Amino acid sequence: MKYVWLASLALVAAAPLGAQSLLDRSPNMDGTWVPDAGVVQFNFLHRFYVTPRPNSGVINYPTFTLATGLPAHVGLGMRYATKGTANEANETEIYARWRRQIGPWAISATPAYNITLQSADGEVGIDWTRGALTLLGAVRGMSQAFGQDRARAAAAGGAVVRLNNYVAITGDFASMLGTDPGEDPAWSAGLLFVIPGSPHTFSLHASNVGGNTIQGSSRADPLVKLNTSKPLYGFEFTIPIHLKRFGPWFHGKPRPSAVGDVSAPVAATVRLAAYKFATDTVTIAAGQAIRWVNDDPVEHTVTFDGAEPGSPLIPANGSFAHRFDRAGRYAYHCTPHPFMKGVVIVK
Repeated sequence: MKYVWLASLALVAAAPLGAQSLLDRSPNMDGTWVPDAGVVQFNFLHRFYVTPRPNSGVINYPTFTLATGLPAHVGLGMRYATKGTANEANETEIYARWRRQIGPWAISATPAYNITLQSADGEVGIDWTRGALTLLGAVRGMSQAFGQDRARAAAAGGAVVRLNNYVAITGDFASMLGTDPGEDPAWSAGLLFVIPGSPHTFSLHASNVGGNTIQGSSRADPLVKLNTSKPLYGFEFTIPIHLKRFGPWFHGKPRPSAVGDVSAPVAATVRLAAYKFATDTVTIAAGQAIRWVNDDPVEHTVTFDGAEPGSPLIPANGSFAHRFDRAGRYAYHCTPHPFMKGVVIVK
């Protein structure tokens, strides 16, 4: 139990991504994501199948992930699967991850240790994102794969296609390198959702994987195959907890701070609250400015999709003003929370 508590201090700091969005990865792959420092992430993944009549029952395969960000794009994490890869025993995996963003590419290195299987595991991941498409790839290694005294490796790939700001479709595939007789590849497919007005995301999916550790997601679960000819069905729910939310308990409300074109004539104010821009579209005249005020307890940005200069991180109770000198349509988003979007129309 002491290992679980130590691991619960857990996951990873980021190139600018705050709360994890399921719209960035597939059900059996972590992608390269790591959370910002000061964010604790709890993901609940639940899969199941129903046994046939006359003794119908639900066999559950939950996996819990608890994580927290550290500085320098590094952190620690823990996964706990109640039905693991070896004889369906409870399985605990602790891991760290480092992430680097280079244009549309992101790379990560994830050393891990599977306490239950006493195996030193790891993964090198890479993502490529362009518009609505994200492609994922990973190479995995295990010193004692599936409770056997034998080192093995696996490879995985997946894709996410975002249909709009709130819905995506996804799938992935993984296989051991050099499969044993009767050893099948792992796969998953599903629908991914952003819950509007919140930092939470949700997925509905099917897979032949039970416990979602590095080892568990590298091949089909043989015990699932033994018990049912159907895939497991399930869901995943992400719950980010921003520790800065509790800052006022100890330090009071932060002092207001203003950056940008603070002396420009402000024609409209857009408030950032509940992880969204309160006004989606604002229309102003050329030469006027807009002020964005952050009413959330976490930092946001105003990042324009084109060449227009945006804001730095706007702290809680802070503001950013920007004057628009040319007519046009200026779409923008929040870099740590890309599901937050808005448009400025300058006439």
